[in-house]
Amino acid sequence: MKFVSIIIGSKSDFSVMTECANTLDKFGVLHELIISSAHRSPARTHDYVKGAEERGCHVFICAAGMAAHLAGAVAAMTIKPVIGVPMKGGAMDGMDAMLSTVQMPSGMPVATVAMGKAGAINSAYLAMQILSLEDNDLKVKLEEDRILKSKKVESDSVDVEIRL
Repeated sequence: MKFVSIIIGSKSDFSVMTECANTLDKFGVLHELIISSAHRSPARTHDYVKGAEERGCHVFICAAGMAAHLAGAVAAMTIKPVIGVPMKGGAMDGMDAMLSTVQMPSGMPVATVAMGKAGAINSAYLAMQILSLEDNDLKVKLEEDRILKSKKVESDSVDVEIRL
């Protein structure tokens, strides 16, 4: 069974990362969500990642703030794709999380998306794009979603546009 794993570094990340889970739900993509910390519970994180791989996880999404080493720690444990979602907060309002997530050493890639709600949603879309390489039904759903988004832009414009 293929699924996406969402790992959040603390409960404070849950309200934002529900956007990720809701997006995956919208497309019928199976997922799990747990709280585990690269710093406070490294053994739990390791055991979960290894177990998730054995059960069919194809993509890991990791959300963390402050030092934000969760995505990097997970990337060190797996060769599956890892997507990092930096979370706002702390003294640098998320910039430290962004830099910790994006600045990975060569050979340990972490795909990094935006902070906050946009990042949570985009992490789900990126995970689905990865899965769609082997899942034609999901690929079709994503293509249809793009068409709907395009039509919404046109529809919104009709309500406000002024042309000469």
